[in-house]
Amino acid sequence: MEDRFIKGMAEILEVESLTKESRFDEIGADWDSLAIVSTIALLDECFEIMIPGAKLAEVSSIDEILSIVNQNIETI
Repeated sequence: MEDRFIKGMAEILEVESLTKESRFDEIGADWDSLAIVSTIALLDECFEIMIPGAKLAEVSSIDEILSIVNQNIETI
């Protein structure tokens, strides 16, 4: 599922490829409200969880998003 999520994030951020370690500022990605809303939908599709946009607005990397996902999956 993580691979599918990372590929989806590359599409959302309009970059060729990403890794778990990719930081938005380093790859020149626009981490804006549209990207956040698209990420919420992708998270639901890949992991069947909903993460609030306000929480996603605080992250700066793919790894941080996946960390939030793992924390939420563990509490379910």
